Amino acid sequence: MTGPSTSDRAQQLKALYEAPEILRVVNVWDAISAATVAALPETKVIATAGHSIAATYGFADGRMPLEIALAGIKTVVDAVDLPVTADLDDGYDNPAETVRRAIGLGVVGANVEDRLRPFDEAVARVHAIIKAAHDEGITFQLNARTDAFVRGGDRPIRVSIDDAILRGRAYLDAGAALVFVPRALTRQVIEPLVDGLGRGKLSVIGAPGALPAAELEELGVARISYGPFPQRVALRALRDLAAELYGTGLVPLDTPPLN
Repeated sequence: MTGPSTSDRAQQLKALYEAPEILRVVNVWDAISAATVAALPETKVIATAGHSIAATYGFADGRMPLEIALAGIKTVVDAVDLPVTADLDDGYDNPAETVRRAIGLGVVGANVEDRLRPFDEAVARVHAIIKAAHDEGITFQLNARTDAFVRGGDRPIRVSIDDAILRGRAYLDAGAALVFVPRALTRQVIEPLVDGLGRGKLSVIGAPGALPAAELEELGVARISYGPFPQRVALRALRDLAAELYGTGLVPLDTPPLN
């Protein structure tokens, strides 16, 4: 028996983005991390973390070649029977073709960064992504990322907020489903972003120190993801285990058994 089609999974993701409840997405980086998260009954969507996939293959974030990025994403898609939204960095040289190839793997949504490109160029790239997805017959769910804060330097916070809203509105008008604003962590930033973009249109990252998901839902945030932090926590557990094995040499008794 085959699972849902790519088109069906895109519609599932669309419905989850449009639901009044905040969508919590735990990012993964390979087949086993994807399968582990997918096994939880609360999991409705799987999202890849580009930073984590890059680290898996020995690349710095944003430096991973497209072929390797797509290979890593494919291992995740093949491991689960859920909608997968992928981190596609900035879309690479040809964002439309990158998205076509991702859709060919079964991906139904993506984060794509603007890297604070000039406004018109950034909007044109979003248009190209949406057109490519439309040509593939998929209601592709673009979580259009603006780096208004990440690359905003030392400019005043209000300037970055206004820039994020200006860009975000344009991305939504171009067909993006959500606007992803990394480093939007506080009420003082999130409230004006929601006011400017609309309730249910803002996507944030749950970095250490971020607001709880329930509070973000109350503020009107649509999605919270966790980027590289799940992998960082997993690696800390590995480090701690290695230290214990170099000490007592004992594997913890509560270690899950092999399947």
